[in-house]
Amino acid sequence: MRKLLPLIGTPSGSHPGGRSAMTCRFRCGDACLHEVPNTSSNEYVGDVIAGALSRRSMMRAAAVVTVAAAGAGAVGVAAAPEAQAAPAAGKGGHGNHKPKGARGLRFTPVAPNTADAVTVPEGYRQNVVIRWGEPILRGAPVFDPEKQSARAQAGQFGYNCDFLSLLPLKGERGRQLLVANHEYTDEILMFRDYDADNPTREQVEIAWAAHGLAVVAVEEDKRTGKLTPVTRHQLNRRLTATSEFRLTGPVAGSDLVKTSADPRGTKVLGTLNNCSGGTTPWGTTLHGEENFNQYFANGSSATDKRYGIGTGATERKWERFDKRFDLAQEPNEAHRFGYVVELDPYDPDSAPRKHTALGRFKHEAATVRLTHDGRPVVYTGDDERFDYFYKFVGSKKMRHGNSRSAREHNLSLLDEGTLYVARLTGDSPAIEIDGTGKLPKDGEFDGSGQWIPLATATADGAVSHVEGMTAEEVFVFTRLAGDKVGATKMDRPEDIEPNPVTGKVYVALTNNSNRGKTGYAAADEANPRNANKHGHILELTERHNRPESTSFAWSLFLVAGDPEDPATYFAGFPKDSVSPISCPDNVAFDDHGNLWISTDGSALGSHDGLFGVATRGDRRGELKQFLTVPTGAETCGPVIQDRRVLVAVQHPGEVDGATVDRPASTWPDGPGTYVRPAVVAVWRADGQDIGV
Repeated sequence: MRKLLPLIGTPSGSHPGGRSAMTCRFRCGDACLHEVPNTSSNEYVGDVIAGALSRRSMMRAAAVVTVAAAGAGAVGVAAAPEAQAAPAAGKGGHGNHKPKGARGLRFTPVAPNTADAVTVPEGYRQNVVIRWGEPILRGAPVFDPEKQSARAQAGQFGYNCDFLSLLPLKGERGRQLLVANHEYTDEILMFRDYDADNPTREQVEIAWAAHGLAVVAVEEDKRTGKLTPVTRHQLNRRLTATSEFRLTGPVAGSDLVKTSADPRGTKVLGTLNNCSGGTTPWGTTLHGEENFNQYFANGSSATDKRYGIGTGATERKWERFDKRFDLAQEPNEAHRFGYVVELDPYDPDSAPRKHTALGRFKHEAATVRLTHDGRPVVYTGDDERFDYFYKFVGSKKMRHGNSRSAREHNLSLLDEGTLYVARLTGDSPAIEIDGTGKLPKDGEFDGSGQWIPLATATADGAVSHVEGMTAEEVFVFTRLAGDKVGATKMDRPEDIEPNPVTGKVYVALTNNSNRGKTGYAAADEANPRNANKHGHILELTERHNRPESTSFAWSLFLVAGDPEDPATYFAGFPKDSVSPISCPDNVAFDDHGNLWISTDGSALGSHDGLFGVATRGDRRGELKQFLTVPTGAETCGPVIQDRRVLVAVQHPGEVDGATVDRPASTWPDGPGTYVRPAVVAVWRADGQDIGV
């Protein structure tokens, strides 16, 4: 391999949320620079949160937290031994003084930094579990980026891993099943001398094979805590942009999803831009198709525009090699993407299902909670500025057990039920909400909300609850249905998850720099600041704490940013004792009920990371940074187990101007190698539980 040139600069932060222009191009098709798709006039949920200083008058103006210990560090990747992730500083355990904090969060926080490494707390260790290109299927070759082929990539771990799930493998001691999304490809960092105007068929087919999903068995080393892949395991699997998927639910067979290649409207090739997801109580995984719009060329209809589909050529030019990506030739193909996909990882021969009853939009996630009588409730957000968040309440009960009939029944649970969208109302007069962060007279930002029904799917058909739209139209053009019923416009609703301990639901809203600008909706009581570049998190309490309820209370939980900024808020916890955080994205919970937050596009000048925050008790709101990721990377897919944390390090090195020959990062394998997205495991050196 040729010697690589010196590193180029770090991200400029010129794009919204601190992302690089390259990330915006390849992940979401420059969504934040395009015209906002939602031009409806319904009320906006906005920025005010900025000034939620206070609910319990515990806020104190203070400097940005310096609570992170100097000893919690990372070794640069140039010194990374044997292609391992950079090790943490320190030697075992917590030292002589056990860090304070809520149970599960007793670790010394990592300081904000710009190291080209994964940096973890003192007394913790890490390893790279699996990288882009590592073979997982029988017959797949060893990764060679200079001789890559579509056939090889289809048997290897895909690119830009996002959502992660770890599932048990009964009868295989020390092994688990890792399921991962592969959200998108960055051809500039995958191919030497890539010509964006003239990609080759081979490059396009490799990119198709690098998208999708992966299932791979992993094995724990009991002596060290590291995880390693079990190659050629019988359950290992790759699903790509050309694999067969089933459309199920109320849209299957509709004229809206029929194409020349699929005149019955029931089979789809591929899944695209899978972002976050969820793990179901019945042992399957859910995967949200997010920025699918960027893959389709020549959009022309009003519905295409509402979904952000452009009128010209795409960035990747896939339409040159398969007409299904050209809407001038196949106008319905885009209607077959933007759903929640369900995968049965224990059945390698099964076709994953796209559940149309959960609606079509830019699904950021799909997390499940059961009602008291065993029916599934799925929460999901539409990751777009000024769009909405939703839930689906199923009508069929889950069956317990692993019999074939039980598993087949449970795979149909998300095809029948009612889809809702959220409408939030503040409890202060509108005149008191000016978007500057000034608190209303009652001293807090909170209010009530309603889940507005959009459509109900049954075994006998579907019924629309939206005037002027059929049920099929509601499920295919769900954004328009939300517009019609006056759903609350949010600032990029991403991951939405219920707390397994308290039942409260948390909504991560990443950012929205357009808030309050001329021609856009301004602040109201429910969400963040005007020109909201740091994002925030809402806490919802559904009536009687029952997930099937159609009403809820909401309050401000966290307003992200520099703790020194008076517009930030950490659930009332003193701000001189928290870590700075920007752009919350994926979230997860540990068994103690702590919320773990991964970030995407930090606008604070430091790298993205993973944070833990207590949601209850006298330390509620105490937020601590657990790790940071390398240059240009985003923190994704957190999995929080008792003794292990997993993160997906997505798009490392994705910095403006970077190429194969001019890398911005050399993670994870050091100089002279390709930068590679990967999954990282972190554990305590003394083998004890995380943060206790």
